[in-house]
Amino acid sequence: MTSRGPLATVSPLDGRYASYTEPLVEYASEGALIRARVQVEIEYLIALADCDATPFAIDDADRETLREVYESFSEVDAERVKRLETEGTDDRPATNHDVKAVEYFVRDSLPDPAIASWVHFGLTSEDVNNLARRVCWKPAVESVVLPELEAVQEKFADLATAYADTPMLARTHGQPATPTTFGKEMAVYAGRLRRSIDRVERAADGLAGKLAGASGTYAAHRAAYPEVDWRTFSAAFVGSLGLAHVEPVTQLNPGDDLARLFDALRGANRVLLDADRDAWRYVSDGYLGQDSANDETGSSTMPHKVNPIDFENSEGNLEKANSDLEFLGTYVTTSRLQRDLSDSTVKRNVGSAFAHCLIGYRKAGIGLSKVVPNERVMREDLAANPEVVGEAVQTILRREGYSDAYERVKELTRGRRTSLDDFHELFDDLDVSEATREELRALTPAGYTGLASELADSES
Repeated sequence: MTSRGPLATVSPLDGRYASYTEPLVEYASEGALIRARVQVEIEYLIALADCDATPFAIDDADRETLREVYESFSEVDAERVKRLETEGTDDRPATNHDVKAVEYFVRDSLPDPAIASWVHFGLTSEDVNNLARRVCWKPAVESVVLPELEAVQEKFADLATAYADTPMLARTHGQPATPTTFGKEMAVYAGRLRRSIDRVERAADGLAGKLAGASGTYAAHRAAYPEVDWRTFSAAFVGSLGLAHVEPVTQLNPGDDLARLFDALRGANRVLLDADRDAWRYVSDGYLGQDSANDETGSSTMPHKVNPIDFENSEGNLEKANSDLEFLGTYVTTSRLQRDLSDSTVKRNVGSAFAHCLIGYRKAGIGLSKVVPNERVMREDLAANPEVVGEAVQTILRREGYSDAYERVKELTRGRRTSLDDFHELFDDLDVSEATREELRALTPAGYTGLASELADSES
């Protein structure tokens, strides 16, 4: 194939799922990283101009011109930077270095060429890269990834409210257990996701940057201007980019902040993976029906099928995301001595991990939008398993002073089919008040849901 269209992409992220991942292009593409590097270099130049010790200034008009360079940064600009790195231009040879290419691009964009020597003053490339990456990744999470996860959380919350009173058989160890309501089960996921979202938000807000030179000692800065408090300068500059400041460091930002973010995302993904698998089982058991389009095909050979493909797709993408995030979280926190370049190539894959998260969230949301709880099937299943009221029976009998309450109910129910009539026969033989006997006779699987409705509403 010679085409370079969607069918020729190596990764489905830029092919099959390109429409899902497109919102990340602004933050996770190489062009976005180049733009962020330009932003860091320009803002650093302006910060240097504001330092009392440096012998140059940048007036308001020139500041506006400089900031316009990255604010209006275009694909053509990104291509020029890439050309400076790989091919060179008529007036500059190829740098074979991505940050040096950015430095030359900024120099060529200056309104006053006389200040060119101050571009990248005292910096190592990792000062620029660690900040630029976080300038990209923080809004990628906050503006793209989290809103999609929040939308899924809201769908669970809506289902919790709508079906707060819909009784459903619960299963523990896969066996019929104390009934619940469908809404309460959805509220569990709404609550778990809400707490996971809070954790991701805190981790994204805590992303931290460094600007401390080639070995993290501010050596070049100190050599040029020993009277300047470079630690305070660095903290203020990093903060101006919306990041926390981290020191002491080596040449590298140690990456613990990234590990926290990746772990927080993995936690959210694990919650949604659990929900995807439960939804798949609910569909399989007939508890959930699915809206289907007449022109869709569910199977190449079985015309009747409406498969839970969105939940399956979500599950696969979230597993892939978590695999990537676990690897990234481990790798970005380690380096040989001051640093090695293996981290640089690894960090280029962060956007892919975010993309798999995004697809997983979107597909889960689509799946939840299609499902319709089948209340008839749920009630029939409850009616077919009357033994689940045994817990209530033995608990009430304990209240009435029966020390062998558990054993009596166990003898009646364990490992055998039991009807409500069997329970009623037991009730007739009990030495209890008539009020207690009526209380026991009133027990039904569908009515034995405790505070489920109230708990479901707690997540609305």
